[in-house]
Amino acid sequence: MSTESQTRYYHHGRFRVAGGVLPDAITAYRTYGNPSNPCIVFPTCYGGRLDSQDYMIGTEKALDPSKYFIVTLALFSNGESSSPSNTPAPYNGPYFPAVSYEDNIRAQYAVLTKALNVKKVYCVIGFSMGGQQAYYWPVMYPDFVEKFIPICGSARTSPHNRWLVSSLRPSRFLEGPKAALINSKDFENGHYTKEPQFGIRAFGRVYSAWAYGQTWFREHGHLANGRYASLDDFIRAEWEGGFLGTWDANDLVTLLHTWQNGDISIIGKPEVVAGSDYASFASSLASIKAKGLIMPCKTDLYFAPEDSEHEMTLLKCDAKLVVIPSVWGHLAGGGSNPQDDAFIKEHVRRFLEEK
Repeated sequence: MSTESQTRYYHHGRFRVAGGVLPDAITAYRTYGNPSNPCIVFPTCYGGRLDSQDYMIGTEKALDPSKYFIVTLALFSNGESSSPSNTPAPYNGPYFPAVSYEDNIRAQYAVLTKALNVKKVYCVIGFSMGGQQAYYWPVMYPDFVEKFIPICGSARTSPHNRWLVSSLRPSRFLEGPKAALINSKDFENGHYTKEPQFGIRAFGRVYSAWAYGQTWFREHGHLANGRYASLDDFIRAEWEGGFLGTWDANDLVTLLHTWQNGDISIIGKPEVVAGSDYASFASSLASIKAKGLIMPCKTDLYFAPEDSEHEMTLLKCDAKLVVIPSVWGHLAGGGSNPQDDAFIKEHVRRFLEEK
């Protein structure tokens, strides 16, 4: 049985994206298991690299490489696939074009069909931004995907979530951390010549406040059973330290733009603004034919479970909703603790085994 896990790179050549063109677009990917087994696609999330996908891959984990051919794929702008930090001039840094989820899925489809000769995807599974990609796949390639599992993700980024993310460049949740980064004194409109530590540290602090449920903080989850002395100690080590030295600021900003503009109803409609057409959103969900397992977390502040409950009312396919009963908030779906990992493993394995 093949258990390859080294990173490989697929060169697309000239590749059109939402904000222009990449003259030599590259998608980084890894494979696990035997290609003759049913294929599972597992794309990365925000802050995710290919090696961070291993928390769910293994014979004793949710995705068993002895039963499935598992393909992990890196999002554009994650620092492994084409990104502001690794693309040569004139598309380097702040000149890197905006990239959509649709662009990513088209690129991933090319890897699967051209490099790996995959004829059918048994399941697409993902966490957070990976979960949003899991929704995109059965809409874009309805006859190619049999099952999909979004974990702590949604079919479109909610207005509340967009506000949260845009703190890095003037958008919403995403507004908070984005603004903290791009307005820092050392970001220099993306033209920095050394790591903008003030901006990245501020970004990490704002971002961290939404990552966990309120109960997690109240129960002092940040102390990690004595590992950290205080909340400030935890944030500095895990959230400032988690991005410093490992993540490029322009990569973070560009990836946030992809997240902010997630919406399956704008596929094939570049002129339409994300979140603006509810009727198209409803019909896009209703068009999904693949079988679904929708797994939000009870305390997620990014992708609230109420959004998943609403999306379930619009899905016409065979889909089930299983809420992760955790205080860990958004991070419950990302390998943060063994209890939530075990819960997800149980339901994912059962769903994969269903005919």
